Amino acid sequence: MHLESLKMFCDVVQTGTFSAAARRSQVTQSAVSQCVSSLEDRYAVQLLARGARRVRPTPAGERLARAVADILTRMRELESDLRERVPGSRTTTVSTSYAMGLHELRDVQRALEPAVTLVLLHRRPEEVYDDVIVGAADLGLVAYPAARGPAEVIPLRDDPLVAIMPPGHALAAEREVSPAALARLPFVAFDAQLPTGAGIARLFHDQGLELRPSLQVHNVETLKRAVELGHGVSVLPRPTVAHELAAGTLVARPIAGRRWTRPVGLVVCKDRYRTRAAQAALDAFLRSAHHAVPPHRRSTE
Repeated sequence: MHLESLKMFCDVVQTGTFSAAARRSQVTQSAVSQCVSSLEDRYAVQLLARGARRVRPTPAGERLARAVADILTRMRELESDLRERVPGSRTTTVSTSYAMGLHELRDVQRALEPAVTLVLLHRRPEEVYDDVIVGAADLGLVAYPAARGPAEVIPLRDDPLVAIMPPGHALAAEREVSPAALARLPFVAFDAQLPTGAGIARLFHDQGLELRPSLQVHNVETLKRAVELGHGVSVLPRPTVAHELAAGTLVARPIAGRRWTRPVGLVVCKDRYRTRAAQAALDAFLRSAHHAVPPHRRSTE
């Protein structure tokens, strides 16, 4: 039985749907369904209970999924160990959500040793956790981080949130901007289904204000361009707009009242073998955030 077939079965168990498992492996839903059926025929036992919207593993399916997950983890460890013995092959994969800007990696790359290459995946927040859990990524970078299953969170920092607007906007003349003033204007918001969008909306709600966005986006770079083009004002972490502030294409003002922040953290998998490249990236993230390196499971030297 091919490992890829077993991996697809695990993907179905972890995601709960054939369609999501198919997207992970970049195959058709029919291919995943046939793969699971072949496994059930091979072992002469039902592995999945098919529901109207989700599928769940039977007791036999749970046993197989646990065993396969262990096999896949050991294979990834072996492959990583073999690759590290090949010169020029020190790469590590970081999965990050669309709401995180490229600035998040600038200081990390500066702190990272030159021999290590970052492979960057831009994903929806829930997919970042999935990437780390299934081993598609060594690290995940997310806003409003939360532990999930075998994925644990290492807090990095709390970025201050600021109001942003194009140069010449009426609010640009103010020393600070009230939440009420922002709520009255056309507002460019993150998708409300994203943690950053929901978190910012919640801050307004706590002030008794409701945002009615004129435009919703799911990518921080797109949001900045929309504000530059005059689609509305917005709220972003100040480090995210450092380049635009220096270039003069955006103006940022503090938000009046209590300090608004967006927490940022790393998602890692508990007790998983970590390659030297992945460890170097983790250390670089922690150095860039001025955190002490916590205890972790290092790769063998």
